[in-house]
Amino acid sequence: MKKIINVIGGGLAGTEAAWQAAEAGADVRLYEMRPVQKTPAHRTDKLAEIVCSNSLKTDEPGSAPYLLKEELRRGGSMVLQAAAETRVPAGAALSVDRIKFAELITERIEAHPSIEIVREEVARIPDDCISIIATGPLTSDALTAEIMRFTGDDQLYFYDAIAPIIVADSIDMSVAFKAARYDKGGDDYINCPMDRDQYRVFFEALVDAKSVPLKRFEDTHWFESCLPIEEIARRGVDTLRFGPMKPKGLRHPKTGEEPYACVQLRQENLMADAYGLVGFQNHLRYGEQERVLKLIPGLENAEFLQFGQIHRNTFINSPKILTETLATKSNPELFFAGQITGVEGYVESIATGWLAGLNAVRVLRGQETIVAPQTSAIGALCRYVSNVETKNFQPVNITFGLLEPLPVELRKKHRQKRERHLVQVERALVDWDEFVKGLGRGNLEAKSA
Repeated sequence: MKKIINVIGGGLAGTEAAWQAAEAGADVRLYEMRPVQKTPAHRTDKLAEIVCSNSLKTDEPGSAPYLLKEELRRGGSMVLQAAAETRVPAGAALSVDRIKFAELITERIEAHPSIEIVREEVARIPDDCISIIATGPLTSDALTAEIMRFTGDDQLYFYDAIAPIIVADSIDMSVAFKAARYDKGGDDYINCPMDRDQYRVFFEALVDAKSVPLKRFEDTHWFESCLPIEEIARRGVDTLRFGPMKPKGLRHPKTGEEPYACVQLRQENLMADAYGLVGFQNHLRYGEQERVLKLIPGLENAEFLQFGQIHRNTFINSPKILTETLATKSNPELFFAGQITGVEGYVESIATGWLAGLNAVRVLRGQETIVAPQTSAIGALCRYVSNVETKNFQPVNITFGLLEPLPVELRKKHRQKRERHLVQVERALVDWDEFVKGLGRGNLEAKSA
């Protein structure tokens, strides 16, 4: 049994962890409970199905999300390769055709000779082999209870929400126009402009709309980077115009002027027959969603392929539980990866799966586990989830605020924030290349001999 690595969860982190471990020479047993046990958000039985958005955020050089993706690309990430092959136009962002993306990853995992896929729910933490728990934000109730017993903590959670998707042909293009913000990406987005009066009508309808009641918990904890639009609106009449409906950088091709507010729609698939409303995750009743969203100019006759919905995200108190290697402090043969560790975002989840998969193999070989470079984005994420000192641990995306700051002399030399960020990225990638070069990704049996 010690020759097998268990990976529990077939999402982004789990498939990346399984692939990295198998490519390093280990035999991997990948558990995915779907379709035997369904979740509130998933629709298929495919591995790596993404549900909230099809965007893996910006891929603009010099940005923190770009650095994270570039580290994974240089580290041989299978999931990032699949994203590149199923990419759809989205300006400077890396967005994918979610169906083709999940199908491609499923095919590659199924075809790997060292990976066995087991379609069943895991209700307890394995104690007979090295394991990676990557069950994500929708961990089953049974395993959540087991994890709570292991960690000694009450359940941690926050609520997340999914944005609506509409049929492309139902958008009135005599009203909407194609453009990317600041012309980055040409005409990759469809934009529905609003004047002041239209915005006011939409805003008032939104804040008065009826939401789906939350019965499971008394308190509602929202992840600040993925607030439902109605929650944003309740914070003030102009919050939407400075958030998901920001018109900045979107000049109307006929007038050359920026609208008062604007709703952006992003292409969902390679056929370009479905578009998602960017930043419009919500938990309104379906009838209310249709009524309110059809107030958006250009969407009066919108046909909905998917309404917005809400789901619970579960995560552990990682600073108390994990080391920077993503192994648990109490059991070096048990790892956690993905959103359950308290990283938020698709690429962040992939990154922790990448590192956990490699470290699980090193434990199998009897080698010392590795820590990502301190200057790197992956190193910054793992340092945060394992070491941050806070009484209220919350999920985090990659930002420059997490990265190791530049030395004082470089900060004095590069006074502009943009310049400093570029230097941070360059420094991180130099260190990352050295780190990857020294990993040694040979055959498991040969390394163990």
